[in-house]
Amino acid sequence: MSVNKPKAVAGITIPDSALAKQATELLLEHGTEFIYNHSLRVFVFASLNGSSRKLQYDPELLYVSAVFHDLGLTPHYSSADKRFEVDGANAARDFLKGHGLPPSSLQLVWDSIALHTTIGVAEYKEPEVALLYSGVGLDVMGEGYQELSEENREAIVKQFPRNGFKKNIIPTFFDGFKHKTDTTFGNIKADVCAFMIPGFKRKNFCDCILQSPWSE
Repeated sequence: MSVNKPKAVAGITIPDSALAKQATELLLEHGTEFIYNHSLRVFVFASLNGSSRKLQYDPELLYVSAVFHDLGLTPHYSSADKRFEVDGANAARDFLKGHGLPPSSLQLVWDSIALHTTIGVAEYKEPEVALLYSGVGLDVMGEGYQELSEENREAIVKQFPRNGFKKNIIPTFFDGFKHKTDTTFGNIKADVCAFMIPGFKRKNFCDCILQSPWSE
């Protein structure tokens, strides 16, 4: 898959460093056009949020986080037993480690990706983590939609089309972890399994307590 990546969208500069280019190449190689457009929209939404909130953040690390955040759904990066968020976070960490980035940067990107679906936690962490979470929330669930100008919405979607996103994102999620549905225990992706699998039986936290091996 080849795309013509713009230099800027909605006033947000798209990182074009060697690191950013190589990350994008991995997304194009192992992802899909659908995931590519989603990931780039997430970066722009997150960056606009960072600008409006006047946050200090590293655009390159935010970009790499956005590029890798759903690569754990793809066959190349998907493990047999880990949450897809962790698979993507591990892939990004390995990628950045190969470029000699410091441990603090590796951890920041890992947290950004691993926690991007963790409601009630990610938004209170470092700016890169909180911004990636906000970008995902805006693209997937429309959180903050009214705060985004119509002009910016149109510019972003024109450059990175949604292409039936609302209809296609749920099966896209499911395809990424249908072989390991137990990894959705305790997180919002269990809702995807319940939507896609008739009669899906969720693992229940209270059952885990009551059925523990403790005698009392």
